Amino acid sequence: MKILVFSARPYDREFLEQANHEGICTFHFTEASLKKDTSVMASGFEAVCCFVNDDLGAEVLEILAAEGIKLVLLRCTGFNNVALEAAERLGITVMRVAKYSPYAVAEFAVGLMLTLNRKIHRAYNRVREENFLLDGLMGFDMNGKTAGILGTGKIGSIVAKILTQGFGMNLLAYDVNENPTVKEYGGRYIAIDELLKNSDIVSLHLPLTPETHHLIDGNKLSMMKKGAMLINTSRGAIVDTRALIESLRKRHLGFAGLDVYEEEGDIFYKNLSEQIIDDEVFLLLLTFPNVVVTGHQAYFTREALTHIAETTIKNAADFLAGRANENLLLARDVIRQA
Repeated sequence: MKILVFSARPYDREFLEQANHEGICTFHFTEASLKKDTSVMASGFEAVCCFVNDDLGAEVLEILAAEGIKLVLLRCTGFNNVALEAAERLGITVMRVAKYSPYAVAEFAVGLMLTLNRKIHRAYNRVREENFLLDGLMGFDMNGKTAGILGTGKIGSIVAKILTQGFGMNLLAYDVNENPTVKEYGGRYIAIDELLKNSDIVSLHLPLTPETHHLIDGNKLSMMKKGAMLINTSRGAIVDTRALIESLRKRHLGFAGLDVYEEEGDIFYKNLSEQIIDDEVFLLLLTFPNVVVTGHQAYFTREALTHIAETTIKNAADFLAGRANENLLLARDVIRQA
């Protein structure tokens, strides 16, 4: 099967080629992201392989279908960038990586907590300037504090385990489906508003849906404890960034750790060090000393990339054999992520 891999970085090539040891796929790689202007590049291919910020809206899918594309392979779990109803209407099969290493994202989320709390990012820069004063670097013991987790699927439940069994934190949880494992860690399921009011650290592990878009808005942020910490390693648009900035400005929210950003598509996975970024909201976010922003890298471990590549190859093989698997996406499915 001849596949064009969009948004391809050197590590994508490395892991996909390693996983393709049986030669099921013939990969061609481009660093270009998939959007309307680049979709014609798929001419002559049978499938495209895409990532989280590629545009797979109805208009792009129409062009892909006209170019003969029958399969979209997602190298990710999220699919909020895919118009699934349009794909089905056009006869395009969409398959994702339903799961990879949940430890990668969970461990990164906790890393953001520690970085913000103990101000490791500021201490690192200070020492490089030969400044060894501790003024302004004081943190707090996480032991005995309360963590609130929104979304207790695979990733959220691992965060719950780390925080309760590793740090001795109390745990509050919210999810439309309660996870028995989280309860075993001492987690107590309560309403979102109560969770926000009583948590010292809130960590988001939810899929992006119409219901969760800007779930954390100005009203929800005002409910949080003064000085609390917000961590988002799920999807950027779950948080209203302008409202987040306003809460930081008012010195209500104490810390924010963000591996995702709602307008990240034009910024992340690119080297913009010699360019001017026009996104004023994003630039303002970077000015806060109590905010850490990373470039959607929580998933980025060797184990996760290996599993993503192997699953992508398996998806292509199953498609060729006419087999459905758990990674097949249908518009009628209600699929929980993370």
